[in-house]
Amino acid sequence: MKAERVVLDTNVLISALLSPAGTPRRLIELFAARSANLIFSPATFSELTERLAKPKFDRYRSDEQMLAWLDWLGELAEWVDPWEEVSACRDPDDNKFLATALAGEADVLVTGDADLLVLDPFEGIPIVNPAQCLVHSG
Repeated sequence: MKAERVVLDTNVLISALLSPAGTPRRLIELFAARSANLIFSPATFSELTERLAKPKFDRYRSDEQMLAWLDWLGELAEWVDPWEEVSACRDPDDNKFLATALAGEADVLVTGDADLLVLDPFEGIPIVNPAQCLVHSG
């Protein structure tokens, strides 16, 4: 799987920050080393920012780590503004990732969310979990 344009679900990005030795982090570092485009929309990045700021994560990361992570991701990001309304997912909150993948002409959407994984592929875009993506990208 040639993944140069990638949408990462919030759960993958949070896992990557909180578990530096885990598969999501290794995957993101691989994408960064290959200069892959991590595709974000304002809605997907906003969700990440809001979720990371929740107090339940305070014991796992400092504010400085969180801000540095968001800054680093922002530097790797290609920003898109989805033009198409998508309502394919059984969890309406996840439709923003599908819309971002379409608008960004993503090669893959990486998620651990069963509500998205069940849609694989979505309009020709593979939807895989981090381990599957790492196996096929590494």
